Amino acid sequence: MILSQQYRSILVVTSVDAERDAVMRGLQGDERFIVIAGGVGPAAAAASTARALAIADYDLVICAGICGGFVGQAEIGSLVVATEIICADLGAETPEGFCSVDELGFGSARVSVDQELVEQLANSMKEAGLVAKKGIILTLSTVTGTAETATALAQRMPEALAEAMEGYGVATAAESAGRPVLEIRTVSNAIGPRDKSAWRIKDALESLEKGSSVLREVLS
Repeated sequence: MILSQQYRSILVVTSVDAERDAVMRGLQGDERFIVIAGGVGPAAAAASTARALAIADYDLVICAGICGGFVGQAEIGSLVVATEIICADLGAETPEGFCSVDELGFGSARVSVDQELVEQLANSMKEAGLVAKKGIILTLSTVTGTAETATALAQRMPEALAEAMEGYGVATAAESAGRPVLEIRTVSNAIGPRDKSAWRIKDALESLEKGSSVLREVLS
């Protein structure tokens, strides 16, 4: 495929070792991929990604891991491929509500991705029998933990499918280096009240492994 000529060296950034290991199992030793656990949160992810990009040259940067899914949008165990990466809490509170950094005029909390590649990857995942969706993935420094916050966030970002903590950090480092970026997540829990008994981390990691196998095929 043409994609293999375009993306010959690929950096994958997860937050923790368990995500990194799941991705690596799915990639099956493909030497084009370097997978690192960059730490939790956008700051650690940005720093780790920037350091990796300073050491070696990559054609593509991918943020991968598990996430929370909005109820009715992305169910537990499903894969989500980001159509846009948005830092949902980068901005200011005002009497009228949240005001994004874009609205403030101090830069952008949004990073775009290659829509053609997103489409191809999501379709390939579905063809492989996986439950996959494409849509906005939010980045937050503090993930949602109450029904009230979940409702407010869903109303403010109605097109979002999922939330996690690292995508925007990885994306800004890649964008600064002039490299294209993707974010791929698997849903381990519903966004809302923190009920650990309902989390399905093992299932999400297994989906992440399967999704990474499809990723390898799409880029080969």
